[in-house]
Amino acid sequence: MTIERVTPGLTDDERTMLEGWLDYHRATLAHKCEGLTDEQLRTASVPPSELTLMGLVRHMAEVERIWFRKVLTDDSPGPIWFSDADPDGEFHLTEADTWTQAHTVWQDEIAVARRNAAAFGLDDLSRGRTRHSDQPYSLRWIYTHMIEEYARHNGHADLIRERIDGATGY
Repeated sequence: MTIERVTPGLTDDERTMLEGWLDYHRATLAHKCEGLTDEQLRTASVPPSELTLMGLVRHMAEVERIWFRKVLTDDSPGPIWFSDADPDGEFHLTEADTWTQAHTVWQDEIAVARRNAAAFGLDDLSRGRTRHSDQPYSLRWIYTHMIEEYARHNGHADLIRERIDGATGY
């Protein structure tokens, strides 16, 4: 399956542009994982780093869940892979972890994120808070943060993918 990435329009309204760039970066991460085996997706960048493409996808599922469930709507479904005992659990992969599972969970969290965000205006404030701030966040801030989060990790994904099979480019 070929991942389709759509660049937001040059004159889109603000919300359409924010949602467009977030979707673009989501698709970029999926594109970086495209065509690889589970073993390749579990391959760490370079020792001693545990950073893998599958770990990045699992991390972004957690991030989607935190910002669009816990923070935006004050829903508390709990973490997927991390815990107090293992705060980086999404990056700690085993042979049993599969792309199918990671991708499905990630896509499910993206679907919930879209649904939850649709009920808010850009200036509407979150109902939940983070462990870093007791202040509410606007949806605009959350969208901007998520674009930044994906952009940063897509840079990591570029390097990991190049290390795996030499593939470069966006």
